[in-house]
Amino acid sequence: MTPPHRTRLTFHGPLSEARADRLVQRLAGTTPTTVLDIGCGRGELMLRVLEATPQATGLGIDLDARDLSRGRQEAERRHLTARARFLEESATATGHGPADLVLCVGASQALGDRLPKALAELRRLVTDGGRVLLGEGFWQRTPTPAELSRMWPDAAVTDHPDLATLVDLAIEAGFRPEWTETASLDEWEEFESAYLADVEVWLAEHPGHPLAAETRERADRHRARWLTYRGVLGLAYLTLVPAA
Repeated sequence: MTPPHRTRLTFHGPLSEARADRLVQRLAGTTPTTVLDIGCGRGELMLRVLEATPQATGLGIDLDARDLSRGRQEAERRHLTARARFLEESATATGHGPADLVLCVGASQALGDRLPKALAELRRLVTDGGRVLLGEGFWQRTPTPAELSRMWPDAAVTDHPDLATLVDLAIEAGFRPEWTETASLDEWEEFESAYLADVEVWLAEHPGHPLAAETRERADRHRARWLTYRGVLGLAYLTLVPAA
């Protein structure tokens, strides 16, 4: 028996049902016929867009085989297999696209090691008149050196911009921001708790399992990190329009 794989997560990021509904309604209102999901995971947001736009087809790209398998299962359950594809491959310099709608939520690193490069790739991948939904991290305030030391390995102030700089970078890359919104603390806590919940219950019930020590260390490390960046790291959802 192995620890369960994040079964309590709906979205792989701090995104509430209410915000997801609003995003899908706004994006579907542009009547896309092609949807490209970069770092799609299970592709939940892409599948919801496809449900709202019967004329559209979607392609999700990710490197996590287990998440992609669940995405295919969900597509089948929702009778979307004819319109939704999931590919296990890198998105770096991808030849897929351009698409009318590009989703890139928490996955810009798949397109480039620096945000300007990732934004330039998103501009390349979206059709004129289309939309990009970018979910991207930003500092709500400058983290202290002590906080950075307790985050991810080699965390630095330069890892993220502030929100104003993030929007400016999107404009410099050839977009106009149609909509700017940020995840709430409630959304963050819901996401991070759901991310670990299955594993925490499994650890409580299987303390002597051969995988328990390694799993406990990984869970404790993740929890310590997110409780450190709680209220410091934000996530912006930017609906971007490519400028002509």
